[in-house]
Amino acid sequence: MPTLNGKPDVIFEEDDLPYEEEIIRNPYSVKCWMRYIEFKQNATKSVLNMIFERALKELPGSYKLWYNYLRERRKQVKGRCVTDPGYEEVNNCHERALVFMHKMPRIWLDYCQFLVSQSKMTRSRRTFDRALRALPITQHPRIWPLYLRFVRNLPLPETAIRVYRRYLKLSPENAEEYIDYLRSVERLDEAAVRLAAIVNDENFVSKEGKSNYQLWHELCDLISQNPDKVNSLNVGAIIRGGLTRFTDQLGKLWCSMADYYIRSGHFEKARDVYEEAIQTVVTVRDFTQVFDSYAQFEESMIAAKMETNSEMGKDEDDDIDLELRLARFEQLITRRPLLLNSVLLRQNPHNVHEWHKRVKLYEGKPHQIISTYTEAVQTVDPMKATGKPHSLWVSFARFYEDNEQLDDARTIFEKATKVNYKQVDDLAGVWCEYGEMELRHENYDQALHILRKATAIPARKAEYFDQSEPVQNRVYKSLKVWSMLADLEESLGSFQSTKAVYDRIIDLRIATPQIIINYAMFLEEHNYFEESFKAYERGIALFKWPNVYDIWNTYLTKFTDRYGGKKLERARDLFEQALDGCPAKFAKTIYLLYAKLEEEYGLARHAMAVYERATQAVELDERHQMFNIYIKRAAEIYGVTHTRAIYQKAIEVLPDEPSRDMCLRFADMEAKLGEIDRARAIYSFCSQMCDPRITANFWQTWKEFEIRHGNEDTIREMLRIKRSVQATYNTQVNFMSSQMLKASSNAAGTVSDLAPGMGGVDDMKMLEQKAQLLAAEAEQDKPKPKEKILFVRSDASRSELAELTKQANPDEIDIDDDDDEDEDQDAEPDEVQLEQKTVPSAVFGGLKED
Repeated sequence: MPTLNGKPDVIFEEDDLPYEEEIIRNPYSVKCWMRYIEFKQNATKSVLNMIFERALKELPGSYKLWYNYLRERRKQVKGRCVTDPGYEEVNNCHERALVFMHKMPRIWLDYCQFLVSQSKMTRSRRTFDRALRALPITQHPRIWPLYLRFVRNLPLPETAIRVYRRYLKLSPENAEEYIDYLRSVERLDEAAVRLAAIVNDENFVSKEGKSNYQLWHELCDLISQNPDKVNSLNVGAIIRGGLTRFTDQLGKLWCSMADYYIRSGHFEKARDVYEEAIQTVVTVRDFTQVFDSYAQFEESMIAAKMETNSEMGKDEDDDIDLELRLARFEQLITRRPLLLNSVLLRQNPHNVHEWHKRVKLYEGKPHQIISTYTEAVQTVDPMKATGKPHSLWVSFARFYEDNEQLDDARTIFEKATKVNYKQVDDLAGVWCEYGEMELRHENYDQALHILRKATAIPARKAEYFDQSEPVQNRVYKSLKVWSMLADLEESLGSFQSTKAVYDRIIDLRIATPQIIINYAMFLEEHNYFEESFKAYERGIALFKWPNVYDIWNTYLTKFTDRYGGKKLERARDLFEQALDGCPAKFAKTIYLLYAKLEEEYGLARHAMAVYERATQAVELDERHQMFNIYIKRAAEIYGVTHTRAIYQKAIEVLPDEPSRDMCLRFADMEAKLGEIDRARAIYSFCSQMCDPRITANFWQTWKEFEIRHGNEDTIREMLRIKRSVQATYNTQVNFMSSQMLKASSNAAGTVSDLAPGMGGVDDMKMLEQKAQLLAAEAEQDKPKPKEKILFVRSDASRSELAELTKQANPDEIDIDDDDDEDEDQDAEPDEVQLEQKTVPSAVFGGLKED
């Protein structure tokens, strides 16, 4: 085995010669050494270590060489027992490397991790400290995670706490990690201190995404559940500070404070906290949390006392204590509705409804009721009130009234009338209740005096809706007070005083149609008929349509009943005045009254003229009914023949449905009069608006008419018209479209039904094919000519028509005319020869198939 330069201490093989020569030429090249080391990877440990030592001797500052050398040395001792001397050699090698590599954090990390794996606690801790001192502060975040993981695994909490304290000076944002560790090692006092510090730090941002309230809640749970382990903090002050900061979560904080005192054994303090809580919370949710916790606390106290008594025996003091606790718990449950009401009133002290509920809770306790009403009327601001604030005053006075203290009730009402309410109606309600109280006790003069005082005109007049003026200056225009005063005057006052009240209401322009009617009825009861009519006239001048309708209706009815036909011209003027500008919605009643007047006291032709005007003036849906009334009255007055013109006009004016009804009635009337041709003409005219598929009833009626009064020719004509009308309706595109849409919506058919084999054609194509199909069906229904005389196409055979004509005609008039019969016997009618000719295809248009 050769040696290098004749020196026997450096042994190498033949294959190493090129690498050795390269190193001799350039001993300070790291690449040369690394190529040599890579080549010798499979050599023995001693040889490989020797090469590393030679390289580091030449290049002691090479990080790459040191890193690979130390990794190789650690790999060589891996798996051995930690007491093996080889570990110490590797440790010494790391120490030698740190002489040159003390600024390299990777070397420190590997060394510290290597020491930790050897379970050398003190040496590892000191090495971590050396690393932190040697490295710049920007490299410390690489060391601390390993260091903290190391100390957390130590069975010595004090060491970890001291390390964490140093760490938090560099990274205070990681305080939550320290707090979690302190909780895990039961160092709750310091955990609470640290948690309180970050809660009070407004700039602290939780790395776990917790809000300040969540941190505060954790602090409250920590200090309240561990009162014996947390001694450095003032728990009461901390939680009360949270009560001022987190007003939307008061329930949990109050419960935490009470829980702290319960766990500390201060039960009376806990009870005081609960009482304070239910007296201060302002939301139902917080109240429910506190009350449930309070009730559970009282139950647990009772259960604990009963358990203690059962174990240790009872004495008199224990029984008294148990009874006291049971009474306290029962009182708590009884107070719950009142406490909840207090919470709602703290939420909104101007809630009138809650004040009324509070009074009901004190039922049977007059002193509490009086104090509650007094507090309510002093607390509620009418401008901010929810509900009707005057109802508190009224209920307060009613309470005194029910207890037969009328003087006190009057005092309350007098005070209530001086309150500045938001709405005039509130003050009006107070005055009316005041008057009703006096009426209930039969103080009629006092009641009149009160309402006259309420309606007295103030020194400074104001408009009813002028919000800038107090309601006391506007209540004189309140219709509610005036209406009650008018009722009292009618019942208790004189005619003149009542009339003056009604006149004053009208002068103030606050009257309603009902007030006008009441005034007129009052005057009529006292036989002041013309005065009552003047009242109606004043009301009509005040109101417009539609409000004036009731006044006109009552006025016209009363005037007609009073005078009848004595003042006919005046009545006519009134009706004309009423109808001037009358909306169509209200015209029917007035026209009927007008026509009735003319029928009973005037001229029939005037009545007919009124009915004629009415048929044009009423609403469209009422015209049919109006025409029916017109026809009925005309028939009664002039006879049925006078109704022909009315029927004709109705048929022209009305829509199709009522027009068909008019045609049927018109034709029926003509038939009864024996005017068969006129009736047939009416049927023929009406048939143009009657689709046979929809109005089968009309065609059946016509058919029965022809059976009774017609012959073969007229029946054929009817059938021809029916087929013509049906063809007309079949070719109407709009109708067909609607029918197809309806069919498609009802899933009654598909596109293939309309156009077989052509599902992709457009709508017009389908319409055309549908029309062709219908025309083909009509062509198939044509009868084949069997006789020489064929007037029209018909489905009925000649024999069937002959049978129809032979049926008895109940309306036939038997006339004896022997001459005509003789002539009929002597003369045989010649058979008429008609030339047949094919109908041109152009007549059918697109309906007939080629």
